[in-house]
Amino acid sequence: MKALITGVNGFVGRHLEQFLLSNGYEVWGSSRSSHDVKADLLNRVQLEFNNVEKLTSTINELKPDLIFHLAAQSSVKKSWDDVEFTMKSNVINSTKLFEAILHSEIAGSCKVLSVGSSEEYGILPQESMPINEGSFLNPINPYGISKVSQYMLTKLYAKLGLHIVHVRPFNHIGPGQELGFVVSDFSNQIAKIEAKKISPIMNVGNLSAKRDFLDVRDIIRAYADVIISGIPGEVYNICSSEPVAISDILNTLVSFSTQNIEVNIDPKLLRVVDIPQYVGDNSKIRSLIDWQPKISLEDTLRDTLEYWRNEGN
Repeated sequence: MKALITGVNGFVGRHLEQFLLSNGYEVWGSSRSSHDVKADLLNRVQLEFNNVEKLTSTINELKPDLIFHLAAQSSVKKSWDDVEFTMKSNVINSTKLFEAILHSEIAGSCKVLSVGSSEEYGILPQESMPINEGSFLNPINPYGISKVSQYMLTKLYAKLGLHIVHVRPFNHIGPGQELGFVVSDFSNQIAKIEAKKISPIMNVGNLSAKRDFLDVRDIIRAYADVIISGIPGEVYNICSSEPVAISDILNTLVSFSTQNIEVNIDPKLLRVVDIPQYVGDNSKIRSLIDWQPKISLEDTLRDTLEYWRNEGN
């Protein structure tokens, strides 16, 4: 079976590619960045998102059985910095890709996964927890709005005949995640402390908030199954359904450290508004496929810290 991954060089894309390869898939990948340390060993293709005809031609040449659409501007912060780029990357490019697939020779056979985000739900009252797929969509940033728009596109193109499903993953964590996310940021600081590059003090914000964390390696297993078994036009949460306090994340990571570390609550890092608990309901996807999280939080945190230790800190 042949798979095409857009955004293959990203955090999730790299893990998905390795998983599919290890399971015997022929995998092709595209990315905005041409840099890849293993580019000579992997199949890469350039997708011209600005040209639907060229996109269609490339798809006709490859004839993938599965298309995982991961390519996106995926930072909430960057979405505020450049709203136009976020909308172009996540909405316009998705539209052109779906149009190209619809007009390709494989429109009737190819299965497509559209990757959204829990940011589509935005702020919901605490009595709405856990969040299920029928919960009100209330995005509060350009990134969330762009992903809701992408979701509406999947519903449209499913009606037009594509086998396309949409997923809403909650907080991804794991080795290889870039900075700007809580687990990677904590792990990077601890690795620098161990390397004697910074003082053994961690300045942090609100640690009481509880979030739904899931190892990226569990997430991509769900992707690989739901793209095949999912109902066209439907949406599926991918989450642990277990609220975890940020303080527990930090305490566990600090317990793995070889150094004594002082944790300091910095008032400057406290958010004016912070949601006490934000957790998803994964019952819909678990009723569809034989999937559940396998990697423990401790193993994920240990692997992430080890990744940052090896990054030259």
